[in-house]
Amino acid sequence: MASKTYNVGVIGYGMSAKVFHIPLIQVTPSFNLHSIVQRTPKPNDDAAKDHPSAKIYHSADEMFADPSIDIIVITTTPDTHFHFTKSALESGKHALVEKPFVPTSAEAQQLIDISEKTGKLICVYQNRRWDTDFLTVQQLIKEDKLGRVVEFETHFDRYKPERPATWKGTLGMDQAGGVIYDLGTHLIDQAYVLFGMPQSVVGVFANQRNDGFQEPDSITVLLSYGNDGPLVTAKAGVLCVETEQLRYWVRGSKGSFKKYHLDVQEDQLKAGLKPGDSGFGIESDAASGNLVVYEDGKPVGRKHKNVEPLTYATLYEGFKKAIEGGGAAAVPVKASEARDVLKIIEAAKESARTGKTVKL
Repeated sequence: MASKTYNVGVIGYGMSAKVFHIPLIQVTPSFNLHSIVQRTPKPNDDAAKDHPSAKIYHSADEMFADPSIDIIVITTTPDTHFHFTKSALESGKHALVEKPFVPTSAEAQQLIDISEKTGKLICVYQNRRWDTDFLTVQQLIKEDKLGRVVEFETHFDRYKPERPATWKGTLGMDQAGGVIYDLGTHLIDQAYVLFGMPQSVVGVFANQRNDGFQEPDSITVLLSYGNDGPLVTAKAGVLCVETEQLRYWVRGSKGSFKKYHLDVQEDQLKAGLKPGDSGFGIESDAASGNLVVYEDGKPVGRKHKNVEPLTYATLYEGFKKAIEGGGAAAVPVKASEARDVLKIIEAAKESARTGKTVKL
């Protein structure tokens, strides 16, 4: 029996759609890029020219009304996510939503309730769960190479002295804008995957650019897991002048792991490569992390190559399996998990505002 083909519609035609979603739709078996919502095409930015076999809509309402669409991918700014996801579910479509999921955990819970009522699934695009270096960290912890983890640092530091003109630099935090919802969502989600919900949160927000804006551009968030758990530091700064940017520093009772450089998949996707292409997701040996363990009573360090990449396509493949029959339990990034990450972000915001530790 031939497998069903699922028609996928994409709302938005910015970088997120072009780089992160449409290429993954195209490599997912039984997914068909059916349609795209682009409100204002331009001569050098026209979805109809780039994807002549896809229908082009100029409003999301037209897409919601199309009964032939099975899945809607929402790639617009985060202040639109709640309305678009709700409309997608209520029009009988599954929804895959870019991060950050929605502005608040309360809105996330509303969408979870609607998903359960309609029987349509939600998946949140936390693609960096499939960063190859993060999978490497997971494996090291699972195999007890580091022992009991006592400190976990996850960094997204960069040198970007100019504030971006996108939602990341213009939307307020009340609309899920700014660094805590952009990079912070990735950092906190990875900590959540490894260790679950923390006991308490401390947030320190700053404007490192000193450019007159009230919205912070840099964050340090501390997640405490009690006396027996790790201390997690999630950090994103914009004035970090380094030849090699720190990504992870994990310290445990048996060893430590330090890794520089970002996962390569984003740059490869921007360059036109796709999962399945030769070398996709594979970092050079020189970019490998350094594992230090005790041997014969002294610390010994060596390069530790990343695990074989699963790639961001794994998220799409997992969502397809959930739709095909796996159900809500098989969704690779559940809306309930994104809701929990939003609760941590909300605690960090409260801590940054009050200067106090916030218990969860």
